[in-house]
Amino acid sequence: MSSAISNERPQPDQVLVDIVDYVLNYKIEEKVAWNTAFYCFLDTIGCGLEALTYPACTKLLGPVVAGTIVPNGARVPGTDFQLDPVQAAFNIGTIVRWLDFNDTWLAAEWGHPSDNLGGILAVADWLSRTNIANGQKPLKARTVLEAMIMAHEIQGVLALENSFNKVGLDHVILVKVASTAVVGRLIGLTREELLNAVSLAFVDGQALRTYRHAPNTGSRKSWAAGDATSRAVRLALIAKTGEMGYPSVLTAPIWGFYDVSFKGNPFKFQRGYGSYVMENILFKISFPAEFHAQTAAEAAMQLHQQLKEFGKSSSDIARVTIRTHEAAIRIIDKKGPLHNPADRDHCIQYMVAVPLIFGRLTADDYENHIASDPRIDILRDKISCVEDAQFTADYHDPQKRAISNALTIELVDGTILPELVVEYPIGHPRRRAEGIPKLIEKYKTNLARVFSEKQQKEILTTTLDYDTFLEQDVSQLMDLFVR
Repeated sequence: MSSAISNERPQPDQVLVDIVDYVLNYKIEEKVAWNTAFYCFLDTIGCGLEALTYPACTKLLGPVVAGTIVPNGARVPGTDFQLDPVQAAFNIGTIVRWLDFNDTWLAAEWGHPSDNLGGILAVADWLSRTNIANGQKPLKARTVLEAMIMAHEIQGVLALENSFNKVGLDHVILVKVASTAVVGRLIGLTREELLNAVSLAFVDGQALRTYRHAPNTGSRKSWAAGDATSRAVRLALIAKTGEMGYPSVLTAPIWGFYDVSFKGNPFKFQRGYGSYVMENILFKISFPAEFHAQTAAEAAMQLHQQLKEFGKSSSDIARVTIRTHEAAIRIIDKKGPLHNPADRDHCIQYMVAVPLIFGRLTADDYENHIASDPRIDILRDKISCVEDAQFTADYHDPQKRAISNALTIELVDGTILPELVVEYPIGHPRRRAEGIPKLIEKYKTNLARVFSEKQQKEILTTTLDYDTFLEQDVSQLMDLFVR
């Protein structure tokens, strides 16, 4: 005889409780975390502004119904859109992610925690403008940075020991979970409501990685995070109505997330929630390239210069060997035709060939008019990857978190150039002092793509000084970025 199924409502899963209690109770005191979040905000906004120069991105932006303007709605940097917070989160999240140039976190799962700024900034601006309209005080920029630190931490800590890609799920699930938690706090959810909201994020349908891998690599990978962070805002608002949650969403036998989507395995945790992730975040400063290829592109740039000094060019190359780590081989070691920019910026051979040929790697280099240069595919065919076990170990070592690549070039005349090794990209914490000035230059360059000189000066005066920035009203801050 079968036994009856218990219908006793369980206590919330501990994973949900830990996330919610962290968001509601943790006090961020580490100056490194606050300071890094400040630079992360500037860089993330700048990445979004650069994306506005690409029609493939801008065609997705704006209200759902053309011409809609939401009273006290959230603004989208670099545009004149004024949208409801859900659609604004999609817009901001999409421009931030479009060029694969915002920050990165690498672990058992990888991702881009600044994707969460889509939901955070949309909700903060909407709440601030609504507060002002009701005679109340707007939120301060420090609230945005605090939410960023917490979102980074939730996404990053969940990623440390849990590989969602190995079960076919895209890492934007973590954007949805993290954004739901921090946005829920911003809109004033109670502890019970916040538990409900986070459970809704896990019970939601999750994105497959189909659009990130051959032979289906496509542009959805550039708006998937915008979709996730906007969905998070929607779920938090649903929970605000008093809508119920699902306390054992992870652990429920047969129907829970672990059994359905994680091969029956519970999440593992390397550490509790604090501010570790923001303090150790990786910035993409030099190249708009999938992060596992950042050091390979840097090495290729140096080798391009060496070839010039020897009176050689890419046409003199017989073969290139990339000694690399397992994650790079699994994600971006790609042969065969590349069909679109999304395909190309996830191919390490392409991201090495372009700097070897041209001495650069920019977002424009993934577009068709550059990719059609026959020299690129000729050189791609000469590039191969081999895994180095020590590189893989250093990649996972929490004390190193290296992203090593080593390039060896053999010329057609038999000459073999000395191997060039780059272990840490310029955006790594170990190169922070070297990287921040370049990050600021990247920010200034991106402001100049969209705004007049006068508006650039106004933005820089307000945003480049840390103390001034922290005390800015979010609504005033966003006024600066309206085009």
